[in-house]
Amino acid sequence: MHETLRPVLAEAPVERTSRPGWPEIVAGLAAYAVLFAAVAVYLRHADLSAAMEGIIGFVLSAVMGFGAFAVAALLRIRRLAPFGVRRASGRSLLAAVGFGVVAFVLSVIASALYQAVAGDHQNVQAGYQEAAAGGILWYLATAVSGFIATPIGEELIFRGVLANALGRYGAWVSVLLSATVFALAHGLNPVLPVAFVIGVVNALLLRRTGSVWPGIVVHGVNNALAISVPVIIALASR
Repeated sequence: MHETLRPVLAEAPVERTSRPGWPEIVAGLAAYAVLFAAVAVYLRHADLSAAMEGIIGFVLSAVMGFGAFAVAALLRIRRLAPFGVRRASGRSLLAAVGFGVVAFVLSVIASALYQAVAGDHQNVQAGYQEAAAGGILWYLATAVSGFIATPIGEELIFRGVLANALGRYGAWVSVLLSATVFALAHGLNPVLPVAFVIGVVNALLLRRTGSVWPGIVVHGVNNALAISVPVIIALASR
């Protein structure tokens, strides 16, 4: 391995005897797929305003992550530490804020390239942005559900379970494969490259720190910027 990549791809000490494996991957992703299908059917038939659909969409995204993680964690191990739910240093959490801003910038570039190549300009986050622009209470609801709950739920299943379990196959498999699955879970749309960037950054942070919390911070910062910046620009242009 190239010497300059060793510090980046190095892995924090883990409890190898209780590390999640394929049973957790299969159970967790199967549960996620079932919940995803149920949510898709509900949202398709629910008569909701765009703003309400955004809030409920975030809430259900969090529920999907938490539910899938619970299935995986309770299957065999039944402890949180092997899934990366362990204390992170204040320094790593502070650095994660900066990584979140960097990830947002990279995500904007990646999404723009995707749209230029694929010609896909749909705004799948319109409901989230509509909710955030609905006033202070709507914004707070968006923040709690989209900037806190959803990142925790998604990081638990995609990094805590998937990236952790794939870690036995090495850094490249763990980082790239988990990020690819995470991206595909967001659908074939302009959010796909965004999710891939976040997936790569957070899988690397998990390997370095052994904790999902820095990745949760990155994910939360990215979501906050992705939803808030367009709203601020729209309000400023009125």
